[in-house]
Amino acid sequence: MSTQETKWAVDPAHSKIGFKVKHLMISNVLGSFREFEGEVTTVGNDFSKSAISFSLNTASVDTEIADRDGHLKSGDFFDVENFPKITFDGSGLTDLGDDMFELTGNLTIKGVTLPTTLSVEFGGINADPWGNVKAGFAITGKIKRKDWGLSWNAALETGGVLVGEEVKINCDIELVKKA
Repeated sequence: MSTQETKWAVDPAHSKIGFKVKHLMISNVLGSFREFEGEVTTVGNDFSKSAISFSLNTASVDTEIADRDGHLKSGDFFDVENFPKITFDGSGLTDLGDDMFELTGNLTIKGVTLPTTLSVEFGGINADPWGNVKAGFAITGKIKRKDWGLSWNAALETGGVLVGEEVKINCDIELVKKA
């Protein structure tokens, strides 16, 4: 087993950072972030012993509706002028067996940093036709948006609220081994 440190970078062309939130308490609004970067340091190819650093550009939020994206970029939500990045620093990856892991770390949104746990499914390692070594992961989780100061909402006449409290995170990440 190798004890050599290995550096990996997120391949943005083959990765997606997605989320969904309840709307009107009856359906979901889907969105993603178009600009992000990340680095993972492992011992050899052992991802259970890794350091993870990830950031995304809040101004790159995309729900495919320009007016909604503008509202999400405002002070009511991400406040992109004052908080241009969301970051995640992974502090531990626990092997649960069957290629499943639990990722713990600190998530920072709007200057608020909180411990966060995400589920990770490891897809494996393979080389592309050009000789680049890649590793694939599916990452899911849930956060309560108000914990990070994302508390804007509107009450509905019929009861309930316009925007759900829970945000579901759904990411597909492909890493490329750095030379």
